[in-house]
Amino acid sequence: NSEIGTIQPIARIGACAKAHGVLFHTDAVQAIGKMPIDVHSDQIDLLSVSAHKIYGPKGVGALYVRKGVKLTPQFHGGGHERGMRSGTLNVAGIVGLGKAAEMAYRDREKETSRLLKLRDRLAQGIRAKIDQVQLNGHPLHRLANNLNFSFAYVEGESLILACREVALSSGSACTSSSLQSSYVLRAIGVPDSLAHCSIRFGLGKSNDEEQIDFLIDLLAKNVSRLREMSPLYEMAREGIDIEKFSWSKHDHEH
Repeated sequence: NSEIGTIQPIARIGACAKAHGVLFHTDAVQAIGKMPIDVHSDQIDLLSVSAHKIYGPKGVGALYVRKGVKLTPQFHGGGHERGMRSGTLNVAGIVGLGKAAEMAYRDREKETSRLLKLRDRLAQGIRAKIDQVQLNGHPLHRLANNLNFSFAYVEGESLILACREVALSSGSACTSSSLQSSYVLRAIGVPDSLAHCSIRFGLGKSNDEEQIDFLIDLLAKNVSRLREMSPLYEMAREGIDIEKFSWSKHDHEH
C-alpha cells in the first residue's frame, strides 16, 4: 500500500481470483524494486508499474499482460504498442524505464537491507522521543522504505508546514490536495482524530543515518510545540472525549 506500506497477500488473492475465473490486476508501483515479484507463482494476470518510483523518468509506466488475456484498446489509430495504445512511442521514456528497472533489480537486496535499517531507526527514534504516537499499517509485513505515524493532537498538515527542512506528506500523493482524512486509515479502523494527525515517511537512496537523526529531533521539537497550540490537545486536557467529536462537514452544517 502506497500510504501505510502494508504488503498485501497477493499470492492468496491471485489464487482466489483464479479459482473463481476472475482476472487479477495488481498495482505494483510501490513494490517494484523493493520486493520480489513473480507474476506466475502469484497468478497475476495484469500488473502495472511506474518508472519514477525506481528513479526512472516521470510520465512513463508499463503494463504486464499475461498471454491470452484480451484487452480492449482505449486509443485507436496507428496500432502502436501491439494495437493497445496508438500514438508515437516515447522512446526516451521507454529506455529510461528499462534501465531503471535493470538497476533496481541489480541493487534491490542491498538497498532494501539498507532502507530497512533506516526505517527501523526512524521508528524507534520517534517512539523514544515522542509520546502518544501510533504506527499505522502492519508492524512487520510492510515496505522497507515506508512508515506512517499518527501524532496525537497534532494536525498532519500543520506538522508538515513546521518541518520545512524535510519533505513529508500527510497521505498518498494521489490525494494530497484533499483535506479529508485518509480513506485508507479509515478503512483499517483508525479514528478521524488520529487519521487527521498522520504523516507518511518515504525513504530513498539519498537518505542516511544523519538525516534520520535530524528528522527525529525535528519532529520531537515541532510536535511538542504544536501540541501546546493544538485545540485537540487542549480539549483532551479538559477531559473531552475526542473520539466522540464530529469531523464531518454534514454535522458542522447542522
